[in-house]
Amino acid sequence: MYVIIVYDIQVERVNKVKGFLRTQLNWIQNSVFEGEVTPSELKYIKDNLTKIMNKNKDSVIIYTLRTEKALKRDVMGIEKAPIDGIL
Repeated sequence: MYVIIVYDIQVERVNKVKGFLRTQLNWIQNSVFEGEVTPSELKYIKDNLTKIMNKNKDSVIIYTLRTEKALKRDVMGIEKAPIDGIL
């Protein structure tokens, strides 16, 4: 499956979330990551985000698609992290 994760995390935890997600997904731009994962990898990501975030102050949204082919992306302005070259 293909996931897009967006987050709004308090500054004291944002680097921890960003650092963790960089190990799992492709960084797209500030507070946005995406990539192909298995169901068990997605569970691992959710479990770790739950440990890092404060549910009363932070927000994480995970969009799940069956495949990347179901996604149509239009980038307006500069593309901060093109993922076309990633294998």
